[in-house]
Amino acid sequence: MKENSGRLNDEAIKLSQSGLYTEAIACFKRAITLEKDNWLLWFNLGLTLRDAGFLEEAITALETAGNFETDEIHFDVIEALAVSYFDAKNFDKALSTCLEGLEYNPTNAELWNTIGAVYFNKAEYTDAMEAFETAVTINPYYPEALYNLRDTYRELKNETGARECEQKLKSIKTNNGSQGDFN
Repeated sequence: MKENSGRLNDEAIKLSQSGLYTEAIACFKRAITLEKDNWLLWFNLGLTLRDAGFLEEAITALETAGNFETDEIHFDVIEALAVSYFDAKNFDKALSTCLEGLEYNPTNAELWNTIGAVYFNKAEYTDAMEAFETAVTINPYYPEALYNLRDTYRELKNETGARECEQKLKSIKTNNGSQGDFN
């Protein structure tokens, strides 16, 4: 069977899902040697590198994925890049990446949540609250944004708002029939 980037991508995804990051990374890199201009290969490599804890390499791969000229904007790349910058504590870059993405899609709840996380980590709680509230307005069933909004309300001594977030989270948990925490 002839080796091709599609099969290598599929195999690498399976390896990554099994926690075999070293093997998955090698597989993605082999696929990229066959098709170096494939944004999806770079994107998947970036996610796997991030999951494996190699943030700088992940950022480089995700930036490469985002640099390819395509007919569509890949919000998955923008979201992953923003989160990777955030994880690397490069809050200014995370914020600018989110704002760039919002120019094309102002109703992207994930980007609003990341913006809120940036402001929260900078102890700018009012700005964080506004971003998290926007995320929850866009997607009322977004547990991570609700947790973040709850914590921000607590920082702002808004116990009523924090309780409302708790009630919404319990409602989501009950309606989904899920067990355990969302985190």
